[in-house]
Amino acid sequence: MIVCVCRRVNDKAIAQAARCGASFDDIQIDMGVATQCGQCESSARAVWMQCRPSQPTAHLQLQTEAPAPA
Repeated sequence: MIVCVCRRVNDKAIAQAARCGASFDDIQIDMGVATQCGQCESSARAVWMQCRPSQPTAHLQLQTEAPAPA
């Protein structure tokens, strides 16, 4: 879905950049999101917040086998 009409930036591009660790400022500089009319800023920030690496994710703990009794 197109998030920024002025710069033709879609949600997938924003999500990919966010997952790679880009800050919202980086996305604005690199893609021009929310730098022209500004109408997309809230939507773009919402996509960025959902996809940034600092968001909590499910933590899977590896289970190791107990040593065999001697």
